[in-house]
Amino acid sequence: PRPPDQADVVVVGGGVVGWSVAYWLKVLEGRFWRHGMRVLVVERDPTYSKASTVLSAGGIRQQFALRENIQMSRFSAAFLRNINEHLWVPNEPPVDIQFQPSGYLFLASPEGAAELEATVQVQRDEGAQVALLSPTQLKEKFPWINTEDVAVASYGLEDEGWFDPWTLLNAFRRKATSLGVHNCTGEVRAFVTSDSDLLLPTAETSARIKYVHIYMPDSLEYQPVACSIVVNAAGAWAGKLLEADGLPGELCQPPLPIQPRKRYVFSWHCPDGPGLSCPFLIDTSGAYFRRDGIAGNYLGGMSPPEEEEPDPSDLSVDHDYFQEQVWPRLARRVPAFESLRVRGAWAGYYDYNTFDQNGVLGPHHRLENLFLAAGFSG
Repeated sequence: PRPPDQADVVVVGGGVVGWSVAYWLKVLEGRFWRHGMRVLVVERDPTYSKASTVLSAGGIRQQFALRENIQMSRFSAAFLRNINEHLWVPNEPPVDIQFQPSGYLFLASPEGAAELEATVQVQRDEGAQVALLSPTQLKEKFPWINTEDVAVASYGLEDEGWFDPWTLLNAFRRKATSLGVHNCTGEVRAFVTSDSDLLLPTAETSARIKYVHIYMPDSLEYQPVACSIVVNAAGAWAGKLLEADGLPGELCQPPLPIQPRKRYVFSWHCPDGPGLSCPFLIDTSGAYFRRDGIAGNYLGGMSPPEEEEPDPSDLSVDHDYFQEQVWPRLARRVPAFESLRVRGAWAGYYDYNTFDQNGVLGPHHRLENLFLAAGFSG
């Protein structure tokens, strides 16, 4: 569908964050203002072939170091537990995100033990149920783990695991659409802002976005959409969006520190690997893995050091990275993984916040009606 000529809120990015924003705007509008808000979600790739939502490992955890992240994740866990109270659409089947409540397991070396223990205390203060395990307790619970160089581990007892993110995305999209949210396929490449000459000279220089220019696929045309609020939920391209034509360069300084970072996910088969009790394990080395189904299949990967970041210009996979970097670390931690068979691999994007790897949420400091929801860094 073509976009409307006017929208109260334009959400740029139709991933799970963008559709969640649209859903909550429609759910909450009756509580705070009159009904009838026109919300438009703009997504440039209707196939979602490069979308971070779809290409992710689908994990949810409470084990963060930042209180705000813990609070948001606890809210999300309660939302997912009662998902059909929120996202079920009448006359359609119930939503089943295939949640696997197997918990996250973080391993800490002697050097990282004190930091992990302090972080767990923060999580407990926020109401998260997290256990600390000694190497002996760890071995008793998960006999397949090599506990060498592990000083302590933290294990999530509830509201952690993984689910199908594609199902969640579609559930948000269907529900939001049923509530009246508009959507279109196109790319936001330009904006029209208020004339700075109209601003009071005594005020700190700022501007408002008046129009969003949406370029339609397979066309040289663009559709201007008048708007009151713009939400930047463009994920890995959230920083690039603020370099678009029409935005005053001086008002976008410093630049939004969000960049696309390519991450590989590998899948493999190991019939003698961890069984159904397998958690989402984060090794002391940074490598991670989780069970994928119930037939001896697993998936995992590892973020590279800053100086070895792969080229993010495409989503090609470096298969040698698994052989040389990921597999040795996994086989050291889980001896059964010494014998495994790689089944496949894919790559996706982190919306990587180069400043502190945390999400950027809230109003822009100089563009008065622009709100940000990106930079969650995986």
